[in-house]
Amino acid sequence: MQFKKIVGHQAIKQHLVSTVKENRVSHTQLFLGPEGSGSLALAVAYAQFINCENKLENDSCGHCPSCLKYEKLIHPDLHFSYPFFAKKADETASSYMEDWRKAFLENPYLSLSHWRNQLDAENKQANINIAEAHDIIKKLSLKAFEAEYKVLIMWLPEYLDTQGNALLKLIEEPSEKTLFLLVAENQDKILNTIISRTQLLKVNKLSHEEISQFLVNDKNIDPNRANEIAFIADGNMQSALDQMDESSNQNFDLLIRWLRCVVTDAGLNIIQICEEEISKLGRENQKLFLLYSINVLRQIVLLNQGLDQLVFLKDAELDFVKKFSEFTTLEKLQAAIEMLEKTHYSVERNANPKILFLDLSLQLVLLFKYNTFQQGTQYI
Repeated sequence: MQFKKIVGHQAIKQHLVSTVKENRVSHTQLFLGPEGSGSLALAVAYAQFINCENKLENDSCGHCPSCLKYEKLIHPDLHFSYPFFAKKADETASSYMEDWRKAFLENPYLSLSHWRNQLDAENKQANINIAEAHDIIKKLSLKAFEAEYKVLIMWLPEYLDTQGNALLKLIEEPSEKTLFLLVAENQDKILNTIISRTQLLKVNKLSHEEISQFLVNDKNIDPNRANEIAFIADGNMQSALDQMDESSNQNFDLLIRWLRCVVTDAGLNIIQICEEEISKLGRENQKLFLLYSINVLRQIVLLNQGLDQLVFLKDAELDFVKKFSEFTTLEKLQAAIEMLEKTHYSVERNANPKILFLDLSLQLVLLFKYNTFQQGTQYI
C-alpha cells in the first residue's frame, strides 16, 4: 500500500514521511480515526515506506523486493493482529490470515461488520484473546528476518479487553527496531494503560468532496449519484463502497413526501407510505434512507445556526433545507435526529419495518405538531 493510493489525508502523509526522514519514528503509535477514514491503510503505507529499499521523496517506491511483499501483505517482518471470532480458546489471528489478506487487499477501508461478513462468525463476539496476546509477544521477541524494522499492526485494539495488559511491557519497551502500530476507532474503549504508552495520531473522517471525487474518478460513478453517496456516507469510505452495491434510491423525493405527511399529520398517507414504500425498500436501503435523512437534518441544523458556509447541498436539496430551517428549532431538530438514529439501530437488528417506521412517523408528528413549521408546509 502506497500513500498515493489512499484518498485524502495529505497533511498526515507528509507528517509520517517526515518522521522517517528525520529519524523520529516512535516505536508505538496509535492511529485514531473513525470507521472508513483510511487509518488502517495509512498504517500499512507507513510501514511499507519505513522498510522501502528505494524510498521516493514522499512515498515508497512500490517496486523493490520489500514493497512487492508489502503490497501482497506477505512480508516476513510484517505482522497483523485483529479481532476475530474464535472457535477454540487457543486460536490466534494467524488462523485467519488468508481471509484477512483477501479482505484488506479488496478493501483497505474495511469495517468490522465487513470483516465479520468474510468469516463464519455466527453469533460469536469479536475479540483479541489472550492466546493472541501471547502469540504477539512470541513474534516480536524474534529479530527482524530481512527488513530494517519488524512491524506489528493491530487493528481495533478496543477488542483487547483486560488481556491487553499482557502486552504492556512489550508496548512500552519493544525490542530494537520493532514498530507497534495500533489502529483504533474509539479511544474510550481502549485500555488507558495502553493509550498512555503510545504516540497519538488523529485521523479525521474524509470530506464530502474527497469521497465524491474518488467515486467519480476511480469508480466511474455518475457525479450526481456520487454526490448522493458521499452525502449519505458522511466521511465513511466503507459506507460509500457499500452503497455502490445498492440500487440508486430516490432518497430526496421519498424524504420530501414522507415529511409532508408527517408535518401535516396526514394519518392515512403516513400509513400508506410506511407500508407500501419505506418498508419495501429492504433493510440495507432502509438504513441508507435513514442515514440520508439524518444528514439532511444535520444540514438544516447548520443553517439554523447560521453556519451556511458548512452546508454543501445543492439545487433542490439546498432549497429544501433553507426553507425547512426557517420553520423549526434546534431542539426539535436534535430530537428528530435522535429518533432517526434509534430507528437505524433497530433496523440493523431486524425489527419489523412497518411497525418501526410507523412508530417513528407518529413520534415525529407529535414533535412537529405544535411547531410553527406547520405554517410553512406549502414549501415542502
